[in-house]
Amino acid sequence: MTGKKFGAFGLFILLLAGLCSCKTPKLSEANAQFDRGEYFNASKTYRAVYNKLNPKEDRELRGQVAYQLATCYRKLNMSARAVAAYQNAIRYDYHDSIAYLWLARSLQMDGKYQPAIDAYNTFLEYSPGNTIATEGIRGCRLAIKAKSEPKSRYKVAPAKIFNSRRADFAPMYLDKSLNTIYFTSSNEKATGTDPSEVTGMKRCDIFFSTKDEKGNWNRPEPAQGELNTAFDEGVVSFSPDGQTMYLTVARRSTEANTSVEIFTSRRSDATWSAPQKLEISADTISAFGHPAASPDGRYLYFSSDMPGGFGGKDIWRININDRVGSLENLGEQINTAGDEMFPYVRTDSLLYFASDGHPGFGGLDMFTARLNSTGDRWSIENLGIPMNSQADDFGITFGEGESGFFSSNRGDARGYDHIFSFVKPDIKVTISGMVLDKDEEPVPNAIIRIVGDDGSNQKEVARDDGSFKFNLQRGVKYVMLAGAKGYLNVKQEFESDMEEEDADYGIDFILAAINKPQVVENIFYDFDKAILRPESKEALDEMAQMLRDNPNVTIEMGSHTDRVGSEEYNVGLSDRRAKSVVDYLVEVGIAPDRLTWHGYGKSVPKTVTPRINREYPQFEIGTVLSADFIETLSEEDREAADQINRRTEFQVTSIDYDVW
Repeated sequence: MTGKKFGAFGLFILLLAGLCSCKTPKLSEANAQFDRGEYFNASKTYRAVYNKLNPKEDRELRGQVAYQLATCYRKLNMSARAVAAYQNAIRYDYHDSIAYLWLARSLQMDGKYQPAIDAYNTFLEYSPGNTIATEGIRGCRLAIKAKSEPKSRYKVAPAKIFNSRRADFAPMYLDKSLNTIYFTSSNEKATGTDPSEVTGMKRCDIFFSTKDEKGNWNRPEPAQGELNTAFDEGVVSFSPDGQTMYLTVARRSTEANTSVEIFTSRRSDATWSAPQKLEISADTISAFGHPAASPDGRYLYFSSDMPGGFGGKDIWRININDRVGSLENLGEQINTAGDEMFPYVRTDSLLYFASDGHPGFGGLDMFTARLNSTGDRWSIENLGIPMNSQADDFGITFGEGESGFFSSNRGDARGYDHIFSFVKPDIKVTISGMVLDKDEEPVPNAIIRIVGDDGSNQKEVARDDGSFKFNLQRGVKYVMLAGAKGYLNVKQEFESDMEEEDADYGIDFILAAINKPQVVENIFYDFDKAILRPESKEALDEMAQMLRDNPNVTIEMGSHTDRVGSEEYNVGLSDRRAKSVVDYLVEVGIAPDRLTWHGYGKSVPKTVTPRINREYPQFEIGTVLSADFIETLSEEDREAADQINRRTEFQVTSIDYDVW
């Protein structure tokens, strides 16, 4: 609500002499209300004046009153009404082009992005290069683009237990226990009976809620002690121990403009002492609000329109224990010509805040500011949809992990703020697969290890069906090793990506048994030759890697032919083919004394394995594909059997190479 947005957004508003000297008592009353920041009362008075003015005879004055009325509506977050009133001001030839800027801002807050861009561009014709307008256009284009893109992973929902029919905003946890939360509200339990001249509602008080034994939030109650009065209190923060409250208190006087100051209160058991003003500066004109204590309790961050900033309201900080001379503006990377408010310090290098000066979707958007490792530059990022909307989004507080509460007036035509919960679910990155033997059967008691370059180290035993699964982190390089007794180890490497979404990577391990020959798939030769074809390289490189992963193993490469041709010819051809494989492995770095070769010709026909049976169900498991058996088959099945017999295999010959 406007009640928490202290002061004016820059002094763009200039009341003409004719407006100020108008003899209409109602108009002078409206001007006085406006000057004091009583926007709700002023809007009613300006509306009455506007309706009485003659559209033809009082054209100029009607435009001026419409502009003031529009500004009241904008301050009250009634964007649709503000749009209509600014359009009326322009229609009645309001003298200042600034009307186009505020029309654009109101259109943007109403979610009408293209008309807002048009209005910004019109204003830029009068004020080329204006930062607020150019950033506003960027924000509108960002919003238009965001509508066609996936939303961020945040899940947002109204926090119904905290919300009333009035305004509820700026939640803040009391301490690290996360069992108590405070917030500002103008609900029916707020102190006092007179409505606020600023908002038209009851004046704001500080409320709190605690968790019950089941972890559910109880109904909010007014803060205990001497905090709440008939005036406005709210927007709180706490020292790390939860014993000191920093709070915003409104300055109200019929003799001065509405503004705010920062006070402190001390806790004794469950009650709070009467607030005492925190002296930040000798400046008695500027506003100071939205306090936020740093996690170490050393600094107090706040928002102020004091001189020395970059326009509007800026975020500043001061050393709580040594205030003299420690006042510091956070600089132009965070602060803009617009308003920066509601700071929340999560760590010494991570700040959250609300702004309407950085490109956003309309109204206040929430941003993160991350300080680099050298401490000289902030990187600013919009929290995106659904954390931000076309309305005001501000006042964030974090609980466990990426969860907590914030406030927003989205979806409320009256402009009332409400509290929303948010959570950013952990990204679930997993890798799963199977550990099988060469026959595609589960390997008993297979062990899989996975080591990441983030220092992680996990181990798992595959299930009975050979399956396994690990939880991973994003953007990490991993090395995985699978092995089992009686099998050679297999190593694989991969890197998880940085995408902000759940992912399940798939990877299988095929282990070679030590005690029986293992077919090497996808090794090809030209017909009737021993020269390896280029497409064999991938399979042979995998085999070389397996030997590197099992450095104590020696093997024999064996080559087999089909039944066609003489024994002498087939033995010679297969011997040369086996040797060509060994030559390749030596060429890529495998020690020659780990390798032998043998050409078997057609003397060792293949026995049908479960894997072969699955691919060729016409051959029963255990069948020996001998020449005599093949002669009994159809021509098609004879070709399949001959193809199975043409193979290259390796057999482990020792497992103690270079052990000593």
